[in-house]
Amino acid sequence: MRGLRFTDIESKPFVVLDMTSLVVEEFRALVEPFEEEFQAHMTKWRLDRLPRTKRGYSTYKNCPLPTPEDRLLFILAYLKNNPLQTLHGCTFGLPQCKANVWIHVLLPVLQNTFRHLEHALCRSLGELAQKLNVPLDQAAQVLEDSAHSVEPQQEDQKTSKTSTSPSEGGPLFVTMAPSEPSRAPKTRMIRSSITAVRKRNTPSKTCS
Repeated sequence: MRGLRFTDIESKPFVVLDMTSLVVEEFRALVEPFEEEFQAHMTKWRLDRLPRTKRGYSTYKNCPLPTPEDRLLFILAYLKNNPLQTLHGCTFGLPQCKANVWIHVLLPVLQNTFRHLEHALCRSLGELAQKLNVPLDQAAQVLEDSAHSVEPQQEDQKTSKTSTSPSEGGPLFVTMAPSEPSRAPKTRMIRSSITAVRKRNTPSKTCS
């Protein structure tokens, strides 16, 4: 079963953007360093994540992800949309077991690509300040401005940071404020009914 290929959507820039969060030009610029990392990874490791000891890697004829663009699209779409592996595999023409294999191969490849391009995500406010070469309080302001630009606040929607003051070791992400408890009525179970069901489903001790 033939799955999705990058050539199917490359002429549809909004589809590429929706699937990967990248415009076509950004996607194409990422292909070459991503493929270099992939080839470097495959010289040391096999697809089953065992060390490579004999022949080198080569893309076989019926490979479900035959081109660098297809491999990059596969992993970016997985990270952007967070689908079930079964659904993601069906999209690209793979069974779930093969989709799992490719995800575990391509994810570290993508992470190393971003690290070498110095585009890796900062994990703390201290890392962000160091990367921007600014003080911690200025980095905190950059983070706050970025959060507001991505998701504007509404009157009935409050946001709160995981850390109220700049901390070099603190996590670098913004979460929603805790929601109020549900006002939906709770379903009450009748204890006598529960006991009857348990007795009916419990095998008798006298049964052989």
